[in-house]
Amino acid sequence: MSGLRVALDGPGSSGKSSVGAAAAAQLGYRFLDTGVLYRAITLLSVLRDIEPDAQAELVALVPQIELRADSDGALRRAAVGGEDVTAQLHVPAVDRLVSAVSALPEVRAALLGAQRDIAAPGRIILAGRDIGTVVLPDADLKLYLDVSVEERARRRAAERGLAPDSEDADVILADLYRRDHLDGSRAVAPMRIPEDAVIVRSDGRRFEETVGQVVAIIRQREGQEGKHA
Repeated sequence: MSGLRVALDGPGSSGKSSVGAAAAAQLGYRFLDTGVLYRAITLLSVLRDIEPDAQAELVALVPQIELRADSDGALRRAAVGGEDVTAQLHVPAVDRLVSAVSALPEVRAALLGAQRDIAAPGRIILAGRDIGTVVLPDADLKLYLDVSVEERARRRAAERGLAPDSEDADVILADLYRRDHLDGSRAVAPMRIPEDAVIVRSDGRRFEETVGQVVAIIRQREGQEGKHA
């Protein structure tokens, strides 16, 4: 079946992976969470004591990472040497370093071809921070999931069972502010809203509502593409 190449961008902890995977499942699309690749490289750098700015050593880790599908068929799990390391991708050490690793030009270049190859057949949603601007600038549809930093921090704290007024919750908020700044100011592929993106705002919305909006936008674009085919 034919289908679109959909770019789904948004800031850290905006729910891109969950929303994108759920929308893809409803549409019969494939799904790739590109953040898994950067987090897997960062995790390996931590486990192997590689400095976060050692570009050549980090690039050498790329072939060791295997993307795996989850129970929904979405590519958002990672394995190294046959061992699934997905559960370790969101530990605090990775959260602290992933933006710095992701900013390295050689690392981004090493992963660019793989992401484009996966997207090439179409009927797929790719989630990340630079999909519509760098990875797939010619995507059939570009979406940007817009969520306030306060809402993102609240959600992440809730996922970890933290009280919203706790010190740990404050650390999460501060870390998200820091990551937004790093992602938005990096020299290579900074996070920004693609000029031709459809903005999806999820503050104050239930998860199902956001997924429903994404599905509706994609179906509408599919109809428009079909008319022009």
